[in-house]
Parts: sequence; structure tokens; C-alpha cells
Amino acid sequence: MSLKPLGDRVVVTFEEVEEKTVGGFVLAGASHDATKTATVVAVGEGIRTLNGDLVAPSVEAGDKVLVETGAGIEVKDGEDKVFIIRESDIVAIVE
Repeated sequence: MSLKPLGDRVVVTFEEVEEKTVGGFVLAGASHDATKTATVVAVGEGIRTLNGDLVAPSVEAGDKVLVETGAGIEVKDGEDKVFIIRESDIVAIVE
């Protein structure tokens, strides 16, 4: 199955990050951070203005982005776990 997001929605996969303390305990990665790093998998066509003009998305498949923690909904794409978010939940493109 392949997902094609609609409108201003974007399909992303989040990077799993583990952090270790000095004592060697493993903490859930980025659980305390305001943003998470993700890779864009697919992008919708954009959003329409009130007069019908199409505004293209600012990101494209393959971009690394920072996303607000807790944004989007989790879905299964075959065996993969992906998230569908709105483009407005993306804080920045990582270059």
C-alpha cells in the first residue's frame, strides 16, 4: 500500500533516538523535546486559497524536517509505521 496525502498533509517517518545517561540507563528519545526529526515520505498537492489558487507545499519527499512533538496521526503503511501531519506542524527543514 502507498499513501498519497491530500491537501496540505504530509506523510513522515520519525527518527527513533535513544539517549543514555552517565549511569547507562536508556531514556525514551526526545520525549522531553518540543520537536522531533522526521523524513518526508510523501506530500499532498498543497492548499487552495479562498479564490481557488493552489499554494504548493514547501517540502518534498526526502527532506529532513523538524516537527512539533505530538503532531499528526499514526498509520500503518504495510509493515511501516508512518505519521500523517499538516504542513503547518513542520517547524523547519534541516539542511
